[in-house]
Amino acid sequence: MIPYLRAIDPFPPVESARSDMGGLLAVGADLSPDRILLAYRQGIFPWGTVDGYPLWYSPDPRMVLFPDEFRLTRSLAKTLRGGRFEVRIDSNFAGVIDGCAATPRPGQDGTWINDQMRDAYLRLHELGWAHSVEAYAEGDLVGGLYGLAIGRMFYGESMFSRRNDASKVAFAHLVRYLLAHGIEMIDCQMRTEHLASLGGREIPRDAFLRRLSALIADGDRHPRWSATSLDLEW
Repeated sequence: MIPYLRAIDPFPPVESARSDMGGLLAVGADLSPDRILLAYRQGIFPWGTVDGYPLWYSPDPRMVLFPDEFRLTRSLAKTLRGGRFEVRIDSNFAGVIDGCAATPRPGQDGTWINDQMRDAYLRLHELGWAHSVEAYAEGDLVGGLYGLAIGRMFYGESMFSRRNDASKVAFAHLVRYLLAHGIEMIDCQMRTEHLASLGGREIPRDAFLRRLSALIADGDRHPRWSATSLDLEW
């Protein structure tokens, strides 16, 4: 039975997450900044709501990407050098989360990014925890991603693309930014072929939690990302 959490309740041990339900751990509590940050620090993340109540997950294994293992293919490197996209950071967080919400996903009926989730992450962005990387073409937002940074961890949430390679270009710039700022692991949550093609891989949850504990031990909020525009050579 999946436990229901009141606002004052702690999360149950992640070992109790239901493997037959994709790692579902608990239902309830709230989507306040404090609750979401507490979840991330414990290897838990919210993934949608049911009847207004957040669903909390901690899957095993866990999909991650180590920035120094990022796979830059020849075709992506060519796209990056070609300058088809302008890439910015934290200049349109709302546009990115709306783009992610509007993008159809194979095997998903609708989006888990509802108004509650949107408001929660917008608040985290205002507080300096959540960040976006955006790809533009002819001045239009055509792709991007968002997530949270805590200490030396980045927790990826979602990405979208309206043009070929737009989200991959945004992700490549994210990796370069993380490497430059000492962030050592990206939590990708669940396996997808798209993330695997970029160098992501699954590791056991206990290994993920050990790494997580070390990476968030020496810091909380990462300094506000200040590069509104990225112009990197590839």
